[in-house]
Amino acid sequence: MQRTSASTQSSWLGTGPALPTFPALTQNTQTDVVVVGGGIAGLTTAYLLLREGKKVIVLESGELGSGETGRTTAHLSNALDDGYTRLEQLFGEKGARLAAESHGSAIEQIEKIVREEKINCDFTRLDGYLFLPKDGKPKELDDELAAAHRAGLTGVQRLADSPTKGFRTGECLVFPNQGQFHILKYLHGLTEAILGRKGQIFTNSHVTEVKGGAEATVTVATGATVTAKAIVMATNTPVNDRVVMHTKQASYRSYVIGARIPKGSVTLALYWDTPEPYHYIRLQEVKEGPRGGTTNYDLLLVGGEDHKTGQGNPEESLRCLEEWTREHFPMIQSVDYRWSGQVQEPADSLGYAGPNPLDQENVYIITGDSGHGMTHGTLGALIITDLITGRQNPWAELYDPGRVTLKPASAYEFVRENLNVVLEYTELLTGGDVAREEEIKPGSGAVLREGITKVAVYRDEQGQTHKCSAICPHLGCVVHWNELEKSWDCPCHGSRFDALGKLLIGPANSDLTPLQAPAG
Repeated sequence: MQRTSASTQSSWLGTGPALPTFPALTQNTQTDVVVVGGGIAGLTTAYLLLREGKKVIVLESGELGSGETGRTTAHLSNALDDGYTRLEQLFGEKGARLAAESHGSAIEQIEKIVREEKINCDFTRLDGYLFLPKDGKPKELDDELAAAHRAGLTGVQRLADSPTKGFRTGECLVFPNQGQFHILKYLHGLTEAILGRKGQIFTNSHVTEVKGGAEATVTVATGATVTAKAIVMATNTPVNDRVVMHTKQASYRSYVIGARIPKGSVTLALYWDTPEPYHYIRLQEVKEGPRGGTTNYDLLLVGGEDHKTGQGNPEESLRCLEEWTREHFPMIQSVDYRWSGQVQEPADSLGYAGPNPLDQENVYIITGDSGHGMTHGTLGALIITDLITGRQNPWAELYDPGRVTLKPASAYEFVRENLNVVLEYTELLTGGDVAREEEIKPGSGAVLREGITKVAVYRDEQGQTHKCSAICPHLGCVVHWNELEKSWDCPCHGSRFDALGKLLIGPANSDLTPLQAPAG
């Protein structure tokens, strides 16, 4: 099984093709643009720049699709999570209109790539329904309908109930012309298109240093260097940025189950509700069984129960999600997949794509997906392609990573999230999760205090302990054990490490410091 950023397996890995593998970068080389990250943002950026005649190299620290792109639910939507009511308050009517336009254009761009490159990835257009929970207030829908219309989404309608089979929403808004696809099938086709245009891809090539300027350089763990005219960091969260961007967004874990239901028992559509945290629903049509032939079931993908990375109870979140799903979809036959993924939530609700603040010139980032990684990764690629080729882009100012949003709602979120980070540092002064290593059950981990520091201890299935520093190498927070994903998660800025301390997700860019384990 392909190694990914977590130990659980998504339905895409279970039903999609294996993505091509590539060698690591071992020799110095030159190119026009080096793209760091092998998910949808990085591969789309590479593809679009190749179409512009640029020479492009893609560097991925693991394998293609092994990061958060492979853990999505692959909704393609311009019905944005925080709603047009809030976006209009923060960015004005023009900003909300540009947000709607950009995400709609991203769906169109994906559809265009699918058509032109003949990618068989189950892409389809379909309706999306925004509905209230049992105690929801109908005025929420009234306000959102009006704001969506002002944002140019005049096709949105209010319904007394959805005309769907297997799940009735009650009062809702219907957003027409949304989309969905199989993300790994899409990445497979995108990879082939990149290779067909002479793009180069190197996997297992962890970037250790990034330098901007007229002759920008990227260095990987082997010591090899790529010299380029531009660098694009498409790594979910920018590992080349120490502080600035990580004060403007927060990392959250989101949970998904893939449940088997009778084929056709629920109408193919996208569904979202309005609570905090909210739920998001879609169908994945499974066309072939493990030995070929037609299947008699669909996969119902239901996500939600988000919490800040390193601060919640992953197993409890997944349990609550499954209970909610079974209550609303009694036709479930079995739960075949359970997984989690990481999203970046900006304080002002919109992602970032453009020049990295306070960096040297020619370094660009795509981050802050806010639960819309598929469309944000695509529109970010469109923006950066225009910036690198010298064209004007109508959305560049809206998604500028250097922007400052001074509206009270945004300022409140900024202060709240950063105060939360400050409070996490108090763990440097507290005791450990357990007093002795012997208290840790096999296959699990815990933080212990040893003198003036804290140690992350993992006891493997054979009872052998493995010890690392529990201090995150990014900015020094104490990591927490994630029992679901068998990982160490930083509660401050979302860095994650596997059970043995190896880096999975930034903004940290190195492993937890290993400590000598006792013999036996």
